[in-house]
Amino acid sequence: MNLFRLSLAYLRRNALSAVLNLLLLALGIATITVLLLFSHQMEQRLSRDASGIDMVVGAQGSPMQLILSSVFHIDAPTGNIPLEDARWVQEHPLVADTIPLALGDSYRGFRIVGSEHSYIGHYGGTLADGALWEDDMEAVLGARVAERTGLGVGDTFVGVHGITAEGTVGGEVHDDHPYTITGVLEPTGSVADRLIHVSVPSVWQVHDHDHETGHEHDRDAADDQGADEHGHDQEHDHAHGDEDRELTALLVQYQSPLAAVTLPRAVNNRGQLQAAAPAYQTARLMQLMGVGMDTLRAFGWILVAAAGLGVFIGLYNALKYRRYDLALMRALGASRGRLVSHVLIEATLLALLGALLGLALGHVAAEIIGQTFRQTQQLNITGTVFLVQELWLVALAVGVGIMAALIPAIQAYRTDIAEILGRGR
Repeated sequence: MNLFRLSLAYLRRNALSAVLNLLLLALGIATITVLLLFSHQMEQRLSRDASGIDMVVGAQGSPMQLILSSVFHIDAPTGNIPLEDARWVQEHPLVADTIPLALGDSYRGFRIVGSEHSYIGHYGGTLADGALWEDDMEAVLGARVAERTGLGVGDTFVGVHGITAEGTVGGEVHDDHPYTITGVLEPTGSVADRLIHVSVPSVWQVHDHDHETGHEHDRDAADDQGADEHGHDQEHDHAHGDEDRELTALLVQYQSPLAAVTLPRAVNNRGQLQAAAPAYQTARLMQLMGVGMDTLRAFGWILVAAAGLGVFIGLYNALKYRRYDLALMRALGASRGRLVSHVLIEATLLALLGALLGLALGHVAAEIIGQTFRQTQQLNITGTVFLVQELWLVALAVGVGIMAALIPAIQAYRTDIAEILGRGR
């Protein structure tokens, strides 16, 4: 007697009940699978993008916003900091290295980031085509940018003021300052893939006309002065050279562990600067996100538990109608153990099918969510990743099915052949 085929036959016989329980279990497993994939990839990505950055220095405001804008590039900057203050940080004895960032413009939703070649090197960037910029108004595209925009080496583009989504109209278009693409990067799996890399002076040059407009009245007044005042005006223009330059943020590496204790406080006590630790803010971000994910995870387990209850009720009721069949099996030589195995196999098959269907649905849903996020240039989530924890999900689902079948299995074990056959049902 093949118990596996017999269990399948009983499942087909009660197809409606079996399908409903299977779908309920699958939905619960799918929900938990999506959350597992999302949290794992999110945490992995945040850790990778923040790796090697001990501290971020920027304008005062929200530390979380500073980290999101300067490390992960998914929020607006808190403002700019004077170049003089940035140099103070760079020259501090507790600072081993810094990477400057100048933000403010974008192209088709991708951020234009003014920095140095070391910023690309920090994320292990290598060239797929062309070369890194050598002069101002030259740009290197991240792999994702090149893929989405179709631009390549030798092409030109102009940025818009502000950060906009792809296909939307942003702020002022800098038509008079086009960038020429000199290189395209290989995929790095980091935030560098979603950025347009240029030099800091390029960003300054694009926005120089803002300074000129802002000081136009001062220059006109100086022009009305005499020859003596002309020399002073030249001094004034020079004074608005480097002294007027600003950076958005500095990515800092500490010289020693002592810096983690003393340097942030020193930065925070200096004028308009603020220091934020990526490790702390990333952990805080995951904690904040974890509240919502824990709620959804609990909902998923409720669905799994409900499916287990459905399996129990289905098997319990089915035994009322199958007592005669079980008694006949006993009369034909089936042991009590085989009856128990028959009930457990039926529950295990249902739980296993539900778990596998749930995993498949979860991965499909994660891929769809990932594609939606990729359209907005935000998160790069994929459903093609498989985690070890998913095997535990399958095991837990099967365990729920077996637990649900225990009472019906015990009833099958206690089947009284004489009584049931004597009644004829």
